[in-house]
Amino acid sequence: MPARTNPLTEALSVSIPKIFDQVQNTTANHQKNIVALYKIHIDASAFTESVHNGRAIKLTGERNFEDAFIDMVCRVLVIKKGASQAERVVKFVGTYTKYLNEKAVETKKEDEADGDDDDTTASRFVARLLKFLVNGFVAKDKIVRYRCVRILAEMVTHLGEIDEDVYMMLRAALIERVHDKETNVRVQAVVALSKLCGSEDASDVNEDEPTAVDVLLDTLACDPAAEVRRAALLNIPLAPHTLSVMLARTRDTDTVMRKLVYSQVLENNLSATGLSTDHASMGAAHPRGLSISQRELIIRNGLGDREPAVRAAAGSLLGTWVDVARGPTKAEDDQAIQKDVIALLKFLDLHESTIAEDALLSIFATRVDIFEHLEFKDDYWRELTPERAFLARVFVEHCIATKDDAKLDACLPVVTHLAFQIQNAYNAYLDDTDTAAAREHEVSEEQLAQEEDARLDQEFIIGELLRLAVSLDYADEIGRRKMFQLVRDMISQEVLPDSLVSRCLDILRTLSPNERDLIRVVVEVVHELRDRDAADEEAEAEKERAEVATSFGETPSAGPSSTQGGLRKPLREAKPLSPEEQVRADALDLRCLSLCIGMLERVNGTFEENSTLEGILGELIIPSVKRKELTLREKGLVCLGLCCLIARRMALNSFQLFLSQIQAAPEVLKIRVLQIVFDILMVHEGDFLGRSNTGGERIIEFLLHILSVEDADKVQALMCMGLAKLVLSGIVADERVLKSLVVAYLSPDTADNQELRQCLSYFFPITMPLFEQLARATRELEDDQEMVSPAQIIGMFVDWTDPQKAFDVQGQKIDNGIHIDLAADLTKALFKDDMEKEEKKVLCQVLGRLHLPDTADDDKIRTIKLLIHNLGTRRPLRDTAAKNALAKFDAALSKKYADKLVDFSEEEYRQLAALKDLFEFLDDIIPVDEGEEIELPKTRARKRRSRSMTTDTTTSGAEEGSPATSAASSSKPRSKGKGKQPKRRRVSGSDDDSDDHFLDNDATPAPTRTLPKRAASAKKPAVPQIIDVDSEEDEDNSTETTPVPSFRREDPNRQQTGYVCFRRYCSRSLAGSRNTSIF
Repeated sequence: MPARTNPLTEALSVSIPKIFDQVQNTTANHQKNIVALYKIHIDASAFTESVHNGRAIKLTGERNFEDAFIDMVCRVLVIKKGASQAERVVKFVGTYTKYLNEKAVETKKEDEADGDDDDTTASRFVARLLKFLVNGFVAKDKIVRYRCVRILAEMVTHLGEIDEDVYMMLRAALIERVHDKETNVRVQAVVALSKLCGSEDASDVNEDEPTAVDVLLDTLACDPAAEVRRAALLNIPLAPHTLSVMLARTRDTDTVMRKLVYSQVLENNLSATGLSTDHASMGAAHPRGLSISQRELIIRNGLGDREPAVRAAAGSLLGTWVDVARGPTKAEDDQAIQKDVIALLKFLDLHESTIAEDALLSIFATRVDIFEHLEFKDDYWRELTPERAFLARVFVEHCIATKDDAKLDACLPVVTHLAFQIQNAYNAYLDDTDTAAAREHEVSEEQLAQEEDARLDQEFIIGELLRLAVSLDYADEIGRRKMFQLVRDMISQEVLPDSLVSRCLDILRTLSPNERDLIRVVVEVVHELRDRDAADEEAEAEKERAEVATSFGETPSAGPSSTQGGLRKPLREAKPLSPEEQVRADALDLRCLSLCIGMLERVNGTFEENSTLEGILGELIIPSVKRKELTLREKGLVCLGLCCLIARRMALNSFQLFLSQIQAAPEVLKIRVLQIVFDILMVHEGDFLGRSNTGGERIIEFLLHILSVEDADKVQALMCMGLAKLVLSGIVADERVLKSLVVAYLSPDTADNQELRQCLSYFFPITMPLFEQLARATRELEDDQEMVSPAQIIGMFVDWTDPQKAFDVQGQKIDNGIHIDLAADLTKALFKDDMEKEEKKVLCQVLGRLHLPDTADDDKIRTIKLLIHNLGTRRPLRDTAAKNALAKFDAALSKKYADKLVDFSEEEYRQLAALKDLFEFLDDIIPVDEGEEIELPKTRARKRRSRSMTTDTTTSGAEEGSPATSAASSSKPRSKGKGKQPKRRRVSGSDDDSDDHFLDNDATPAPTRTLPKRAASAKKPAVPQIIDVDSEEDEDNSTETTPVPSFRREDPNRQQTGYVCFRRYCSRSLAGSRNTSIF
C-alpha cells in the first residue's frame, strides 16, 4: 500500500523552492516573489488540525511552511562568502521578514479586538527562524557560522516584537559570536549586535554584565582585524558616551579606518537628520556639541596624518564645519562667509597651539570659494577680536606663501595705520593692567578671572598685529620710522609681556639693514633697562647722603652718574638689597636675558664681528650663569650656549662647563644643557669629534653613560634624538652609539617612552651579536615587563637594512649587497648549539625577506651556498618550518645566481687564501654522528584542499596493499564497521603550508599517501539538514555538526558555480537549465 501524502506538503515542496530558485538569480524579482511567498504563507496558516477533542488547535500549515522555508535556508548555509546567488537569497530572507512584520502590524490595526494578542503568524515564524539560526552559531564549520550570523544581521532590524526570552537568547549568542575566531563571523556579529543594542535597556542588564554597547566599544578598540573594527565604527550609534572611543580611532593603524572616522562618522552626523547642511537640529558630531579638546584632537590627527586620503577627508570635514558653525541663526549677507569662518574660529583655542592655523590653512586650500570671498576693508580693523586678528594674519601669510599678490595688495593695511592700531591696542592693554592692579582687592575672584581673560585677548591681538607687521611693505619711510620707534619703545618697557618680545624682535630684524644694527639696538635697550634701575637706586642713595650731610653740616660730594665703557655695575652688589628690590632686580635681569636670547637666535654672524656683545657677556650673561636661582641660571646658560654657536674659541673654553652641569642639574635644566651640548657638537663638529681630536671618544663615552643611567623619559628621548642626529649627519660613526640606540629602542624599560620610540625609527646597521643579546633579554623578562619578540626584532633589522628603501645621500653610494652580507651572518648564526629552536626558526624565516640584487659578488654567493650545504650536513635543523624556509631561500638563491654557481667546487674554493677564516669556522663545527638518533618532530595529517587533485585515491583494499601508504596512515589500525572515518585528504601543490622539496639531488621526496573514504553518517530525520558541499572547508573542521540530507548525486567533474539547488522539489523537471548547478 503506498504511503499517504499530505497535499499541503506536496504543494509547498513545489512552490517554495521555485520562488527561491528565482530570487537567487536577480534582485529585480524579489518584490514579486515576496508577495507570492506571503500569499503561500497565509494560505498555509489556514490549515489547522483539532487536537484534544477540539480543545486545542495544531497549526499544521504554519509548521509545514516553516519546515519548507528553513529547508531552503539550509541550502545557503554552506555557501562560502562571495557567492552572489547566496547573497541574494540572504537579502530576500531579510526583506521577506520585514514585509511579513509590516503586514502583521497592518492586520493588528484593522482588527482591534485582537490587539492584545501578540502571538501571530509573523511572530511565530520569526521566533522559530531565529532559534534555528542561533543553533547554527555554534557550528564547527566556519561557513555555517558565517551564514547564520549573516542572515540574522539582515533580519535583525525587521524582527518586530519578539519575546523577552528570545531577545535575551539572541543577545547572548551575538555577544559570544563577537569573539569568534573567524573575522567574517565577527564582522556580521558586530553588525547584528549594533542594530540590536538600540532596543537595549541598561536597567535590564546585570551590574557585572557588560551592555551590548560596551561590548561593541571594546571590539572597536581592541579587535585585531581592521574589518571588524570598521564594522563596529560604522554601525555603533554615535552618542556622547561613544564619541570618545570613536575619536580614538583617528589614530588607528588602518588607513581606511582613519578615513572613515572623518568621512562617514563625523561628517554624516553633523545634524540629527544626517544632512550636514540642515541647521534645524544639531547632531552628535556637530562642532558646537564637541569640547575644545575633542575638536583639536580631530583637527590635529586628521591634518597631521601621513596618508593624503585621510588629510583630504579631514579637510572636507573642516569645510563642512564652516557651513554649520553659526547654526540655525545664520543670515545671508555680504559678509556671511567671513562670519562663518570667525564663528568656527571661536570653537578653537587660538592661544596655545597652531591647530587653529592648520585648520584655517586647510579650509583655504579645500574651499577656494571661502578664500576668494574674504575681504578686509577699513571697517574690519576698527573692532578687532582675537578671531578677526588671527584670520587677517593667517590670510596674509597664506597669500604670501601662494604668491597671490592681487589678494595680498587688497588686504594689507597701510604701515602707518597699522602702527597706530598697535599703539592704541598696547596703550589700552597698559591701562587695563594698571586698573586691575589698583582694584585687585576690591573685586571678586570671578571678576578677576574675567578681566584676566580680557587682558589675554588683548595681548593676543597685539601679538597677531605684530606678526602681521612683519609681512608689510616698508617702502614708505614715514611708516617705517613710526613702526621702528614704536617697537623700540615697547621692548624698552618692563611691563611688555614675554610673549610679545620675540614678535617685536622679528619686526626689528626686518627693519634693520643688517645684524650689527639689530645687535646695537638690543644692547642699547639692555643698557637703558639696567641703567634705569641703577639710576633709581643711585638717586635714593644720593638722597640718603644728602640727608646725612645736612644733619652734620657737610656738603654732599658730586660723583659721576655713570661709569665709562660698557654697562654700569649694579649698586646692589655694594649694598644689600631688600627682598622686594631683589625680586625686581631679578625680574629686570630676566627681561634682559630674554632680549639677549631673542637677539642671538636671529644672528648668523660670528661673535668677533660684533664686539658690542662683549659687554653684555661679561656683565650680564656670565654673572647669570653663576647665580643659584634656577630660572636665571637656565637663561644664562642658554645665552652662553647661543654665544658659543657663533664663537668657536668660546665654545672650546665653555664646553666643559656645560658637561659639568648635566650630572647634577635638575631635569628642566638638564634638558636645556643637553640641547646646548648637541647644538655645539653639530656646529663645531671638527673641533670636538674630529678624527684628529683625542677628546671626541671621551665625549661619546660620557654621553652614552648619561643615556644608560638616566631615568627621566624626556632626557632619554633627548639623548637618543641628539645621538641619532650625530649619526645620521655622519659626525659620529662609533658602533657603540648604534648598539646603545638599538638597545634603548627595544628595551622593556622604554616601552612607555613613546617619544623615544618614535624618534629612533631610522636606519640601523645590524650585527648578529646584537640580535642574540636582545633575544636573550626576551627570555629573561619579568612578569610585569613587555618587549618585542625576536621575530619583530629581526624583521625590523631587515627592514632597516633594505637597500631599496635607502635615501640618496650626496657623496655616499648605496650598498645594494648589504642583504647578501646579512644572509651570511644569519646562516653562520644557525650553526650555534646554544641558540633556541624558535630563534633559529625566526632566522630561517626572515631569509626569504632579504633583497637579492641583480649583481652580487661571486665569492659572497658561493659562501652562502657553502654555509647552507654544511649546515645541512653538520648541524641539520630539527624544526620542519625552519627547514622549509631555509630550502626556499636556497632555491631562490640558486635560481637567482645560477650562472655564478656553475661548476662550483668546494675543493677549489678552499684554495683561496681570502676564505681561510670561513673554512676554519666550518672545520671547527663538529658534525652530528651518523649513529646519533635524531628525534623527528611529531606530525599529524593535515587536510589539504584544492580544486585540482594532485594524487588519486584508491579503494580500501588497494590502500592496504599499496606501498605508497604513509607511515602516519598505517600507524593506526583502520576502524571497522560504519563508524566515522578520517576525512579524505586532498593534496595541493600550491598550498603554502605544504612541505617544500629541497633542490639538492639527494633530497628524498615525501611519500604519497591516501586515506580511506569517509563513511556515510547515520540519518537523523528530526534535525534540520544542510547540504554537504564538496568545496573548500576549514582545516580545523573534521566533522559537521548538522546532519546532511540526502540529495541527487551529480557529476563530480562538474564545476561549482555557487547556485543553490532549490529546483529538485519543483514539479516540473528543470535539470536541463544552464543556470542551475548543485553542490
